[in-house]
Amino acid sequence: MEPLLRVKGLYKRFGKKEVLQNISFEVSRGDILGIIGPNGAGKSTLLYILLGVISPDRGEIYYFGKNLFKERSFILKKVGFASQYVSLPYSLTVKENLMVFSHLYEVKEPEKRIDELLRVFKLKEKERVLTRALSSGEMMRLNLVRASLPDPEILLLDEPTAGLDPEYVKYVGDILKNRAEKEGKAIILTSHQLGDLERIINKILLLKEGRLLGYGHLKEVFKEFSVSHLEELYFKVFGDVYF
Repeated sequence: MEPLLRVKGLYKRFGKKEVLQNISFEVSRGDILGIIGPNGAGKSTLLYILLGVISPDRGEIYYFGKNLFKERSFILKKVGFASQYVSLPYSLTVKENLMVFSHLYEVKEPEKRIDELLRVFKLKEKERVLTRALSSGEMMRLNLVRASLPDPEILLLDEPTAGLDPEYVKYVGDILKNRAEKEGKAIILTSHQLGDLERIINKILLLKEGRLLGYGHLKEVFKEFSVSHLEELYFKVFGDVYF
């Protein structure tokens, strides 16, 4: 079966600094891939390349068997992105923001879809609240709603549980697992919350200074590095270099 995303031999340099070096991996339906590494490892750069926002110096990216750089518009209709660093217009209410993006994404029956997702992410009572009044955790959940509007086949998530209370960290993790396992979506995410990440991912990609140090199914990578959990793996691979 053709993977939903296939990445081969990515390189990226900014000036004299090589940010990514020969990065290759795949994700298929049902995969939740966690990209792990310390600050400066190249995680965010990799996500932005996967979105086509940044062009690699070398390498190939295929979504659904199609070349990202030749069919970006078609592909990005099926790819969602959310990040703690993406802000929405503060002067609009939660629902107004989502209506704008529903039209941009050409969502059918936008009112129904928005209502459904607000309930799923427990934001229904905030729909008439100005976006500027949201907490950081509520803003992250709103970004997850926005990214989910077109029902994408692949979700790219940069720190999706950032700012969330512990109860919501588990809740959002369960939503993501359900989408992968029951709906056949693929999810790629970064996170510094290793315990929460381990609970939901089934594949892992280890990055340090732009180099791929490990990749594969979680249990296989644990076996390869002779560890039993993600925090142990992190410190074994990256030593004292933290987030």
